[in-house]
Amino acid sequence: MGEAAATLYFNGEILTMDDSQPKVEAVLTRGERIEAMGNLTDLRALLSDPAEEVDLQGHCMIPAFIDPHGHFPDPGFIKLFRVDLSAPPRGDCTDMATALARLTEKAKQTPKGEWVMGVLFDNTAVAEARMPTRAELDSVSLEHPVWVIHASGHNGTANSFVLKQQGLNRETPDPVGGRFGRDPDTGALTGLIEGISAMGDLGDTDFLIDRERFWQGFNACRDEYLEHGVTFAQNAWASRQMVEHFASVPAGADPGMDLVILPQGELEPELSQGDTAFEWPETPYMRLGPRKLFTDGAFQLQTAYLSAPYHRPSDPDAPRGMPYCDPDIFNQKVRMLHGMGFQIHCHCNGDAGAEMLLDAIESALAEHPRSDHRHTVIHGQVLRDDQLERMAKIGVTVSFFSAHIHFWGDRHYDTFLGPERAMRISPAASADRYGVRYTLHNDASVTPTRPLHLTHCAVNRKTASGRTLGDAEKISVLSAFKAQTITAAWQVFEEDERGSISPGKVADFTVLSHNPVNNPERLEGTKVVHTIRRGRCVYSAS
Repeated sequence: MGEAAATLYFNGEILTMDDSQPKVEAVLTRGERIEAMGNLTDLRALLSDPAEEVDLQGHCMIPAFIDPHGHFPDPGFIKLFRVDLSAPPRGDCTDMATALARLTEKAKQTPKGEWVMGVLFDNTAVAEARMPTRAELDSVSLEHPVWVIHASGHNGTANSFVLKQQGLNRETPDPVGGRFGRDPDTGALTGLIEGISAMGDLGDTDFLIDRERFWQGFNACRDEYLEHGVTFAQNAWASRQMVEHFASVPAGADPGMDLVILPQGELEPELSQGDTAFEWPETPYMRLGPRKLFTDGAFQLQTAYLSAPYHRPSDPDAPRGMPYCDPDIFNQKVRMLHGMGFQIHCHCNGDAGAEMLLDAIESALAEHPRSDHRHTVIHGQVLRDDQLERMAKIGVTVSFFSAHIHFWGDRHYDTFLGPERAMRISPAASADRYGVRYTLHNDASVTPTRPLHLTHCAVNRKTASGRTLGDAEKISVLSAFKAQTITAAWQVFEEDERGSISPGKVADFTVLSHNPVNNPERLEGTKVVHTIRRGRCVYSAS
């Protein structure tokens, strides 16, 4: 078998994200791997045979973007199988009538008895400022199960068909960390179902997805990610069925996207031990990674768990939001997963939710010391300085949901958090000061995976209306890029394989229209020109 073909990249600004050599003149790859980087003349001298030469034409090449937290391939499922009810600034569903009309049209196209599922509905962005009711969804159809899930993925509304099918009625008790909406006078269910414990499989991203639909959605989502320079994705809440879907990749087949899959923490220890243990296939493209937990809900629903009340509380009985689990049971789960050697990624939107996780990690570390666990706070939108200091001491990292600044920043300022707390949501600069390593994410499909726009959110901190949310928490373009490349790789123990342009690593690159590092005001005009994955160009802008 002959030597793999060589490719030489040159004539552009090449930013490596490798601190030992941050900027180079040229990069030499061989097959799927980076062979060398440095001076163009020196790299040419390494070639015994002619290489393919890629003239970057003055464009800027960086390591390909990594998605540090998302739900791949959920965006593909939305595109192909679900009704998009997103509101501005993402979509154009501005009122209940528009949402119901779209659902009704879908019902007309759907055989009786089959599901009609609406997604990305945002109660804080429609004129009525609420979720749809059971009666409204009954008006869409009584012959179809109709389910509308919130943009956050943390609640939804069902019609009468769904409630009957799920066995839910006025006698059904609220589970810990969840609740069913009830008419205050009659106690009848309103159709609202809040929290992942109450939604059950209705809240899973693979709900209604069989194997054929999975791979259709996978391919659609893969193409979207590659278009935006992402070559390594994540599914951060995988049911056992979803794990099995991913594992169905044919032996030796390259699915076109590298992934880390985070099984639901509740699947352990059965997923890994005993007769029920799942045997993961041999594939270089996907692997099982951290186990995923939750402590709380979403800001839009005021179920994120805060230490102080919401600025304008929507529920007087729960002015600080709500924990999703009993603290003692949560502590036991963290200790078990940590003791089994797993890394933990935990959804913690509110600071009280984050406190639950930090308490549990400290307890787990006391029982089973581990120096490089890299347990991760997911979202961490209102982490306090004392919590960041604590995280630095016990080795906890964070992935910030900085896209919230654009999509919901104005509502954080006016309704959820108020001006003072809103000014420091996703406090990346503070994390830097305390020495806490961080990444940035879109949490697709909550917001679309758009690394360059996400960079803009963290660097310029502009809301949809143009308000700046906290100059003190702005970070540099280079820091934002590192948070989506080398640190994103490190956060899931992939730093030896990807995340920087360094010899021996996989040849994954994103070529940008220009270098925005010293011109943050040009970020919104920056485009992905090419995406290279494992040494092959897999996307080129037309």
